[in-house]
Formats: sequence, structure tokens, C-alpha cells
Amino acid sequence: MFPSLAPGRVHRWGGAALVVARRADLDRSAARSPLLTPAERHVLDGLPARRRAEWAAARVLAKELVARVTGERAGDVEILPRADGSPRLSVPGLRISLSHTAAHVAAATAPGPVGVDVCETSCAPAVLRAADHVLHPEERRIAGTDSERLAAAWALKEAAVKADRRGLSGEAPRRVRILGLAPPLLDGGRRALVRTAGTAAVALVLAPPTAGTR
Repeated sequence: MFPSLAPGRVHRWGGAALVVARRADLDRSAARSPLLTPAERHVLDGLPARRRAEWAAARVLAKELVARVTGERAGDVEILPRADGSPRLSVPGLRISLSHTAAHVAAATAPGPVGVDVCETSCAPAVLRAADHVLHPEERRIAGTDSERLAAAWALKEAAVKADRRGLSGEAPRRVRILGLAPPLLDGGRRALVRTAGTAAVALVLAPPTAGTR
């Protein structure tokens, strides 16, 4: 239904750059990567063991993406968490967003508010169970019961609230309205892209410049 992205290839869209990779290609080496700075390693060491591989994989992928976009050395790029948990990029004039599942990791960068999310199609039953809390009735109709569309709807919501620097808890997801999936259309002046990568749906959202400034 949605066009596919080749793993590891940088996709440029609307001023943003997006890359998706397989976790299996990154997990074994990411936590020991020389690209991680001392400050990043300090954060990594404080995480539960089960989260370290995914955290490191997302940062290594994002550093390599930023290096390819800007010409900076990947080892000089630093990504540390803000107080609200959202990632802060050390490169002036760019923002970063990260996402990971059991099988994939994604990173996106743009000059303005940006959000990326990956949702495995196998998570469609869980999306249906959470639909009453996350999706409006019209959005549920748009998503239907197809696993790829449900995964895309969830990824769009998640990417949008990341661009706004909010989370899927509370009322935040209801403040974002999905108006269409193919092509993806959101309210509030947001621009959206949906692709597939292997077994997952990937959503990229660019929000207006006033978003994500908390």
C-alpha cells in the first residue's frame, strides 16, 4: 500500500532526511561504538540492560545520518536527552527524532520540528486495543482493520506528537487529527510521509516552526 524504503539508505523529503535500519545490523556493535561520546555513554550506563542496545543503535544511526547530511564527523555529533526525554542534537540549526522497535530503528533530522516513528505491522492488534484512547472515530474508520494501515496510523500519531515534543499519554494524540492515510494528511499545518520498511510502517512528520518549543 505504501512505498518502501531500502534499509540504510538516506531518504530526503521536504527538507528532512530519514534513514531506517534493521536492528540486527546495529545491535551487536552499537553499544561499543567509538561514535558514542563520554556523556552519551554515561546516559547509556544508567539505562536498564534491556534498553541499552536499542538506545545505542538509535544514536549511532542518527549520528551517521547527521554526518552524511552536514559533513560533520559522526563522532563529534552528540545526542543527549532533554529534561522531557526528547533528544537534543548538538549541531546548531538541526533537530533530531528517533524511533525503534524489536526489528527496526529509524532516525530523522530537519531544520524545524520533526518526528519519526516505526510501528511493526504485527502490532496491529495492540493498536486496535488502544484505538479508543488514541484514535478519533473517523480515524478508526480511515485506518480500518488492515494491519499496515493500523501500523501507519499509530506511527503517524506518534511521529506527530514527537514533533510537538509531547507523548501519546493524556490528550496529546487527540490534538492531532489524521485526515487521510494514502496519501497521509494531518491537520494543523503538519506535513507527513508514510513508508514501509520490511515488516514495519514508518512515519515522518514535519510540524510548523512554532511546534516543539517547550
